Amino acid sequence: MALWTRMPVFRLTESLRFPPCHYAEPDGLLAVGGDLSSNRLLLAYRMGIFPWYSGDMPILWWSPDPRLVLFPGELKVSSSLRRTIRKHLFRTTCDRAFRHVVTKCAEVRRRSGEGTWLVPEMIEAYCGLHLQGHAHSVESWLDGELVGGLYGVALGRVFFGESMFSLRSDASKAALVQLVQWLQQWDYELIDCQVRTEHLKRFGAREIPRSIFLTLVRQGVDREPNPLAWAVASGEDDHD
Repeated sequence: MALWTRMPVFRLTESLRFPPCHYAEPDGLLAVGGDLSSNRLLLAYRMGIFPWYSGDMPILWWSPDPRLVLFPGELKVSSSLRRTIRKHLFRTTCDRAFRHVVTKCAEVRRRSGEGTWLVPEMIEAYCGLHLQGHAHSVESWLDGELVGGLYGVALGRVFFGESMFSLRSDASKAALVQLVQWLQQWDYELIDCQVRTEHLKRFGAREIPRSIFLTLVRQGVDREPNPLAWAVASGEDDHD
């Protein structure tokens, strides 16, 4: 049985394989089909591939070139955001409300009219990765209410960012700054931001060639994670 078949892009079969990223279309689309099992998702991230599709489409797999990344030591924080963080308006936690964060990411995008790739199957897939210890969230709380956050997948010393949301000004930004500070402490090498956004570029993210990105990912995911990583949850309430 073929591992995949060549169309305008590759169609995946049941085999747990992906074609090499250099076969991707100019927009980054590499393959279609397959499933969202934990094993396939983890293999995809290790290969520099991520799923991104809407509910009326088959699963689409992407590997754009160039790739937007943020090196933890290159984080830029504006003066106004620094002032907000110093006021301690938000209580920041880790892995206290993973499902809540992912669900909010989807809800906020739908309410804004943007649409979302976070269909129910995607939400369940990432919650499954979280239960296995591969996916993590950072939350911002205000007066006991979840008002911002982000989530992604961590492999070795690489964090693959997925999505973020904010219900209060600077809430998701504060979560991002805290995440990067933690990743610096844990000696993470790279944060994958996937595709170009001006928002993340203001934080110091920059585009690099996919070939360099893949080399960095291969090196980073094979490193043993810091044993202290992700053991920073705080707060009384667990909403997961």
